[in-house]
Amino acid sequence: MGIEEMYAQFGLTGKVIAYSEKTLDGLKPRFEAIDRRAEAAQLRVIDAMQYARVDASCFAATNGYGYDDVGRDKLEKVYARLFGTEDALVRPQITCGTHALSLALHAVLRPGDELISPVGQPYETLKSVIGITKASNSLEEYGVSYRQIELKDDFSFDYDAIREAITERTKMMTIQRSKGYQVRPSFSVEQIGELIGFIKSIDPSIICMVDNCYGEFVDDLEPSQVGADLTVGSLIKNPGGGLAPLGGYIAGRKDLIEQCAYMLTSPGLGKEVGASLSVMPSFYQGLFMAPTVTASALKGAIFAASVYENLGFDVLPNKVEPRHDIIQAVTLGSAERVIAFCRGIQAAAPVDSHVTPMPWDMPGYDCQVIMAAGAFVSGSSIELSADAPIREPYAVYFQGGLTWPHAKLGIMKSLQQLVDEDLVDMS
Repeated sequence: MGIEEMYAQFGLTGKVIAYSEKTLDGLKPRFEAIDRRAEAAQLRVIDAMQYARVDASCFAATNGYGYDDVGRDKLEKVYARLFGTEDALVRPQITCGTHALSLALHAVLRPGDELISPVGQPYETLKSVIGITKASNSLEEYGVSYRQIELKDDFSFDYDAIREAITERTKMMTIQRSKGYQVRPSFSVEQIGELIGFIKSIDPSIICMVDNCYGEFVDDLEPSQVGADLTVGSLIKNPGGGLAPLGGYIAGRKDLIEQCAYMLTSPGLGKEVGASLSVMPSFYQGLFMAPTVTASALKGAIFAASVYENLGFDVLPNKVEPRHDIIQAVTLGSAERVIAFCRGIQAAAPVDSHVTPMPWDMPGYDCQVIMAAGAFVSGSSIELSADAPIREPYAVYFQGGLTWPHAKLGIMKSLQQLVDEDLVDMS
């Protein structure tokens, strides 16, 4: 059976298949550049594992207190080497990216301190952590104040406003690399480095934390290699390679990592406790696979941008702009199109393809959200997925794809769903 016949089995019409194949014309040079970067990242991962002298004992399960967990300790050495930091905390006890960020913030900030975001509003789920949205145990409840500096109209940093905002109470800057649910460009590591350099020139003691979610292995460097004191992320995104079943990481200065470990477990115990149970093989192998998995997701993002920009929709980044994370925003202009897009993505999934995504009141969000994620790991956004807040400008955020063929199928199915519901004109 030929490829077109197989695509037809997934409900794809000849028109959508032909349009998709035509869209791929000219993308080969960009795909080759992505593969080249993935090759370099793969070498860095291997170097880090060899540096830490990873061996078969690292894959053994531990329980109880987790004292002398060799696999856990060496994995943190691997991450520190890979991210160019003094230390790292990589644990299954960190439940998600928001938890990792909350952990770092609560570990470092004290009553009377001030937190500033120099890149505008943070991702929705962090608003409750900070206290922008009222919640128990927020930073606000502990006497930590917060301010944010909006980006300029061209999405560049407002350096003058940042300088004016810094006071003797400013303890920490939180920098979100990815766009989140904002229709703005994601930041390159180079841009983040320039911002951190500016902040440090005003006050070297200010701690700069970067939310690195969705950005690992996309640029040649990580934020910790351009001055970030803490770099934070989730293992069910890029660095888990689709194999890590849970977990998060924080990489950075040794003294700050110690504080994070004390907050995660208990003062005085810190990194010494925390059994890894049986997850170490997936943590190691997922990290090993992460560069090529991330490359597949990037190819899918570029393909998505090309498909929808050519149809007249606003996309960010556009089909030719550089990429600094795996997220592709497509502004569809209506709730109906957003829902149809997500249903197409879900229909392409290997898991729960028969499920129909619906908008719902998801915890941590201030409006209804729709999520398409037929994943092997629940909530894993390095796997083929899409999500969107049901509000103007009705933009959907597509990411992931453990393999390029799956990412391609997902985008084709999203377009087919829009066509089937008469929500897009392909004439």
